[in-house]
Amino acid sequence: MLEIGLDSRLRHFRVDLERLGATVDLVLATTQKAYPTFDVPFHSRWRHFVVGELDRWDALAGATAWRDKTARARAEFDLAIVSVLLDAGAGASWRYRDSVTGASVGRSEGLALASLDMFARGAFSANRDEPLRVDATALERLTLADLQDGFQVSEGNPLVGLEGRVGLLRRLGQQVSALPGIFSRGDAPRPGGLFDHLAAQADKGSIAAATILSELLRQLGPIWPSRIALGGIALGDCWRHPDIKTDDATSELVPLHKLSQWLSYSLIEPMQRAGLDVTDIDGLTGLAEYRNGGLFVDTGVLVLRDPDDMRREHDVASTLVVEWRALTVALLDRLADVLRQRVGLDPVSLPLAKILQGGTWAAGRATAFARRPDGSPPFKIISDGTVF
Repeated sequence: MLEIGLDSRLRHFRVDLERLGATVDLVLATTQKAYPTFDVPFHSRWRHFVVGELDRWDALAGATAWRDKTARARAEFDLAIVSVLLDAGAGASWRYRDSVTGASVGRSEGLALASLDMFARGAFSANRDEPLRVDATALERLTLADLQDGFQVSEGNPLVGLEGRVGLLRRLGQQVSALPGIFSRGDAPRPGGLFDHLAAQADKGSIAAATILSELLRQLGPIWPSRIALGGIALGDCWRHPDIKTDDATSELVPLHKLSQWLSYSLIEPMQRAGLDVTDIDGLTGLAEYRNGGLFVDTGVLVLRDPDDMRREHDVASTLVVEWRALTVALLDRLADVLRQRVGLDPVSLPLAKILQGGTWAAGRATAFARRPDGSPPFKIISDGTVF
């Protein structure tokens, strides 16, 4: 897609690589302000559980008597999987009132706190005596009212795509129940059972990050809405673009898998805490979402051929959105290469997961608020709560 764009043959965007240097400057300045020593954590769900100076999950986990490292890892997998699947955009108006600080928190941070609070009080557990877990049976019984209550949704506080999230979690429960060999190795059927499955695949305690993604796509693929299928397999966050041509059945297909990749990043730390070595972290791509993508639009690296597209609504399957998201992934790699050269670090010491956190996501949010009072994406996207 980037090659076609650089050849000025895309339908909706022009690519101006001369603007990339200024974008790198902005990302570098943003990273240095937040992480002066460049000790940058991964871009993962765990960052959103830190409110002010308090790491909510760390405090909760630290006060829990875990049987062993594996028990904590399963719980962290449970939490990360459910919390990430619930975070597909909140809209500009939704807020979650935090009972600890009294603050009204929106967007990803608010969704994180809401999901953590539900998890902490056992909303996803089938065992009252063990709240810090997610059981397949509890997910299968989840209702729209459960999420409306947990996320404080009302007519005055709407959350976009709520029905899609409920359906996603129910299908997660069904899939976990249907695969006991994957999700029930050491406990009742639960998403956290994926930890045991991955640990069993580790070679001398080491596992590649791409293996985490591969297993997520294989084992959880059926939970995604059935949009495009190939060989009877639903492809999830994969879309068509008429200019991407191959000589086989993958012609026109553009795989992105934003939520699955962010979830992969979010499962790395629990595996590391359990004593496993996760390698080739830079083997995953950047995330095709509206903060990273908005950064390139708002800094002029991506320029719309038709400025009126800013004012129109676009379906997530439209060629404009597919172009935008694919270009975002490719440009993140270009930006990462330049940024690493600037600071003299390699992909091992500064993987893309850290550049996103440092980084492109934060800079994308800042530019969005600088250009639009509500910090919304540069385009209006019609989605069902299972993509962004």
